[in-house]
Amino acid sequence: MLAAAVCCVAGLPAAAQQPAAAPEEAPYKIEDGRVDRATYNGYRRYGNSCERCHGQDGAGSSFAPNLLESLKHLTHEQFSEVVINGRQNVTTSQQNVMPPFGQVEDVVLYIEDIYGYLKARSDGALGRGRPQRMAN
Repeated sequence: MLAAAVCCVAGLPAAAQQPAAAPEEAPYKIEDGRVDRATYNGYRRYGNSCERCHGQDGAGSSFAPNLLESLKHLTHEQFSEVVINGRQNVTTSQQNVMPPFGQVEDVVLYIEDIYGYLKARSDGALGRGRPQRMAN
């Protein structure tokens, strides 16, 4: 259901989609094609809570937007705000509703991991499909 929460992210006003002044440090770690524990956990959590609306690997669906494109324009804080509080974007041609996930433990407790996974996908650092984990 996180998927539904982030579905309205693409509909944020242009001013809200401006990148942060200072570049953010990558919230993921990838070495030799393998991801860290948090990024792998983000992949798992995304699959359980977001994929049904936002599609496989965050690439979007007919129901919700492509999160990989959305995260090219949103800050970490903007992403978290939409996921936690939800949002509604109603126009004459469409109605996009992202329910709030602030009370959904499987999402809110792992929002950093989910963000890291999606950001790795958005940055092009991680391809489609199940990532391989680094050895601990």
